[in-house]
Amino acid sequence: MAATTTVGSIKKHFGRLKDPRVVGRSQHLLVDIIVLAICGVIADCDDWHEIVLFAQKRLAWFQRFLKLPNGVPSHDTFERVFSKLEPRAFQCSCLAWLRAVADLLGMGHIAIDGKTLCGSAGSKWGPLHLVSAWATEANLTLGQVAVDGKSNEIRAIPVLLELLDLHGALVSIDAMGCQREIAKKIVAGGGDYVLAVKGNQEHLLEDVQATVERALNGELPAQVVLQHQTTEQGHGRQENRSYVVVHDVKGMRDRQAWPKLKAVGMCCSERTVKGQTTTEVRYFIGSRKMGVRQYAKVLRGHWRIENNLHWQLDISLGEDASRIQQRQGAGNFALLRKLALSLLKRNPAKDSIARKRKAAALDLDFLAEILAGSGEATED
Repeated sequence: MAATTTVGSIKKHFGRLKDPRVVGRSQHLLVDIIVLAICGVIADCDDWHEIVLFAQKRLAWFQRFLKLPNGVPSHDTFERVFSKLEPRAFQCSCLAWLRAVADLLGMGHIAIDGKTLCGSAGSKWGPLHLVSAWATEANLTLGQVAVDGKSNEIRAIPVLLELLDLHGALVSIDAMGCQREIAKKIVAGGGDYVLAVKGNQEHLLEDVQATVERALNGELPAQVVLQHQTTEQGHGRQENRSYVVVHDVKGMRDRQAWPKLKAVGMCCSERTVKGQTTTEVRYFIGSRKMGVRQYAKVLRGHWRIENNLHWQLDISLGEDASRIQQRQGAGNFALLRKLALSLLKRNPAKDSIARKRKAAALDLDFLAEILAGSGEATED
């Protein structure tokens, strides 16, 4: 019953998706292909051949709620369909369904970051780079935009922001996205920003450093200077972090160019592993007036995108090993991985993502449970 209800929800959200194939010459329904692909990626399948094999072995189960008029499509059919599906339209359908399943109210903290699909490097276009939006609190993918390389992230981020409902959201981006126009777009969309600062904006890093230094030297009123320290231990390492947030931006020469600029800050991270200590200092600007602990939570949440999204995609869903090189096909399969990861993380089982995938392949009731999106987000 759960699977039937879920497929009904999928049909509702994918019903308007344009079929890229020639009308009247298709042997398989588009919605059947999409459902098989989503289920296959959840159930430990990392390419089209594996999805076909899984569907063939579970054909009787799928026939309970899919029409499958000509059985399971071939891997060539999957590859051809997903290479022709318009990425933005497919993404809108996927994310609309995911948000409905997760019952997501409000975006909270959104981390935006890029990742290169290493397995696509053999393509004649070079490696595919995806800029993704991730809801850090809900552990849900919110969108992605494909570009030809990391240097093109600046152009991709505004496009990605247009896909998101930013009202009330707090968007964090690394230094590549520390651009005035990006900040303006976030604020115009009803959100706030926390942007990492390096030397890619004239005077900005210098002024942030000077403001933090004045704060630490006691040259600013105590009420505008907030500090916080944390210590974490585990896995053979210890990390001490010191945060400084300054709610005084008068010393910023270009402050009018950054909409709603309310705070600047610094995080100094000292990590000790096997007796060796390294130190890293990061600077940032923010448009929301909030406490230092809240800024610390956002900064930590942004850095966790590496573990909760990128690392999981590579290690648990085999993204870097993927050899799909056709541009749209690779991008659409990457979206399937993110969709699957979001649903797997929502399931309350304590197993790792990799074990959940294997369990879904072996236990169809568990697969149906994951598709239903029940439970709360986990950090595994």
